[in-house]
Amino acid sequence: MPISHHTAETLPHQFFLLSHHPEKGRLDDDSAEPRGSLLCAAAVAELCTSGLIEDRDGRAVRTGAPVPAGLGPFVAAVLGDVPADRPRRWLDVLEQQRWWTAEEAVRDELAAAGVITVERRRFRSARIHVADPGPVRGLRDRVRAAARNDPGAATIRETVLAVLAIEGAVNTVFGWRDLWGHKPAVRALRDRFDRELPGLREAAVGSAALRRTPAST
Repeated sequence: MPISHHTAETLPHQFFLLSHHPEKGRLDDDSAEPRGSLLCAAAVAELCTSGLIEDRDGRAVRTGAPVPAGLGPFVAAVLGDVPADRPRRWLDVLEQQRWWTAEEAVRDELAAAGVITVERRRFRSARIHVADPGPVRGLRDRVRAAARNDPGAATIRETVLAVLAIEGAVNTVFGWRDLWGHKPAVRALRDRFDRELPGLREAAVGSAALRRTPAST
């Protein structure tokens, strides 16, 4: 089944699919802890690139643009975390506790769209199957190419996905060997992300770090 926009092409949907390990039938283990924060950051990036929120003096602000009907429940819920009448710090947008249920919410949207199937198993984690792996492989190749080749040739959406995968250590997209020797390209991707989505990457890194920090005892 091809991936169609606003059904499985919102950035959180794409990030989820990029994190899928087809041989294991589950998502990448290394990025499990911060995945909720990264999915929320992908949702915020979707809202920014759709012109619904923007940076103003270092804070997230609603632009007042009309909300598309096909935005999707998860992205729409993240939009609701930015009050229409009050700017909010980027980190605060990501720390509305939505990260706790983000993976389940995105997974259920993809399953409802028929993009994935979820096989429930007793006493073991569910297996996830992608209905049509071809488009996901193509997306993964383009995202990888952004960090390995010419980052200037990547779209802003591919840049967002590449940077979030790098910051989240998503090993289904990049292993450390993939990025070895490509530091200038990675730096260029981060710089572009920061130019076009100011404040968001720093907030995403901070939110992801909170998920990786052991709970105090």
